[in-house]
Amino acid sequence: MSVAAPFTPPRAAATSSRAPGRPSIVKLTWLLGRPSAQSAATLILPGVAFAVTTALILIVLGGVLMFWRWTIADAITYQALSMLALALLIVPLLSLGGSAARLSARRRDDRLATLRLLGATPGVVVRMTVLESSLVAVAGALVGVVLYVALMPLVGLVHFAGRAIGAGELWVGFGPLALVVVAIAALAAVSAAVGLRAVAISPLGVRTRQNAPKTGWIAPVAGVVIVVAAFAGLNLLGAITEEAGGIITMIFVLAGCFGVAVAALNLIGPFAIRVMARIQLRTARTAEKLIAARGILESPKAAWRLCSGLAMTSFVAVVAGTGVSFAGDADGDPIFIDMRTGIVMTLVISFVMVACSIGVSQAAAVLDRRDLYVSLDRLGMPRPTVETARRRQVMLPVLLVSLGSAILGGILVFPLVGLALIIAPASLALIAGSFLVGIALVWLALRSTRPVLTRVLREPERV
Repeated sequence: MSVAAPFTPPRAAATSSRAPGRPSIVKLTWLLGRPSAQSAATLILPGVAFAVTTALILIVLGGVLMFWRWTIADAITYQALSMLALALLIVPLLSLGGSAARLSARRRDDRLATLRLLGATPGVVVRMTVLESSLVAVAGALVGVVLYVALMPLVGLVHFAGRAIGAGELWVGFGPLALVVVAIAALAAVSAAVGLRAVAISPLGVRTRQNAPKTGWIAPVAGVVIVVAAFAGLNLLGAITEEAGGIITMIFVLAGCFGVAVAALNLIGPFAIRVMARIQLRTARTAEKLIAARGILESPKAAWRLCSGLAMTSFVAVVAGTGVSFAGDADGDPIFIDMRTGIVMTLVISFVMVACSIGVSQAAAVLDRRDLYVSLDRLGMPRPTVETARRRQVMLPVLLVSLGSAILGGILVFPLVGLALIIAPASLALIAGSFLVGIALVWLALRSTRPVLTRVLREPERV
C-alpha cells in the first residue's frame, strides 16, 4: 500500500524557490521589452534623451572643472561665473534626464498593469521596470560619453582669456565620467520606481486609464514661496556681500537664488497650465479647442514636460540678455568679453537641450496618445483637425510658460540691474531672438512627428 505524498500548501511551494520553467526576471524583461515585442521607438527615444543629457552634463562639468584648475590672476572670477552658469543649466539638464526616464510611461504601465492582472507580484513588476529603465539609461549614457568625446575638439575652439581653451581642458577624468553614468542610471531607476506606484496600487485602473494624474496646490504654493525667498535674497545681496565680503560671495548668492528659482518653475508650471486649460475648456467652441483642452487636462504635468525646456531657456534668456547689456558697457575688458562668450555658450547649450527635449517628447506624446488618435480617425475626424488639435495642445502651454518664465526672470533680475538694462536694446534683442528660436524649434518638432502619427494611424497595432 503506497503512502500519499504530504500536501504542500501552494504559498509555501511558491515561496520555496522559483518554479521550474518559470522565466527569470532578466528573461521576462527581455521578452516584454525587446524591440520585436514593442515599438523600437519606445526604447530609442529615451535612449537618445539620455545620450544628449549625458553629453551636455559632461561638457558643462568639464568647463566648470577647467576654470577651477586655472591659476591666472582673475581665475576666481571665472570660477564664480562658471558656478552661476552651472546653476542655470543643471536643473534643466536633470529635468531632461527625468523626462527621459518617463518617456512612453503609459505603454510601460499598460504592459506591467496587464502582468499584475495576470498574477505577477508587485516585486516582480518593480524589478522588471527598474531593470529595463536602468539598461536603457546606461546604454544612452554610454552613447552620450562617446558624443561628449566627439564634441570636445569643437567646444575646445572657444576662446577664454585670450586663447582657445583646447579639447584636453574639457576632459573631466574617468572618475567623474563614471559617476555621471551611474547618476543617470540611478535617476532612471528612481523615476521608474516612483512611476510604478499607481500600477502596484490599482493595475485595473491603470489598464483602463481611470487614474488621471492630479495636480495639487501644495507644489505651486511652495514654488511661489521659493521665488519670494529668492527675490528677497537678491534684494539683500548688497548687504550680504558687504558683510561676507568679496565678489565670490556675491556670485554664489546669485547662483543659489537663480538655481532655486529655476527649480521653482517645475513646481508652478503644471498648475498654471491646468488653470489655462480649464479656461480653454469652458470657452471651447470648436472640436480642435475642445480636444486640445481635454488633452492638456488629462495630464498637466505631461504638458509641462513638453515645454519645460523652453520655459527654462526663456528664464535663462532674460538673465543672459541683461548680462549682455551689462557686459556691453565695458567693451575691451577681457573679462567682460569672456562673460559674453559664456552667456552665448549657456544659451547654445539651452537650445540644444530644448531641441532634444521637444523633439523626443513630441514623438513620445504621439505614441502615448495613439489610442485617442486612432479612435478619432476611425470615427471619421479629418486629419487636419487632428493636427490642429495637437498643435494647440502644445503651443498654448508653450506660449504661457515662455511668457511666464520670462516675466519671472525679469522680476528676479530687476533688483540687480534695474529696468534700464532689462529693456536695453541688446537685452530685448537677445530675449526676442530666444523666443523666436524656441517657438521655431517647437513648430519644427511638431512637423517632424507627423510621420510618427501617420504610422500610428496606419498600423496602430505595431506601435
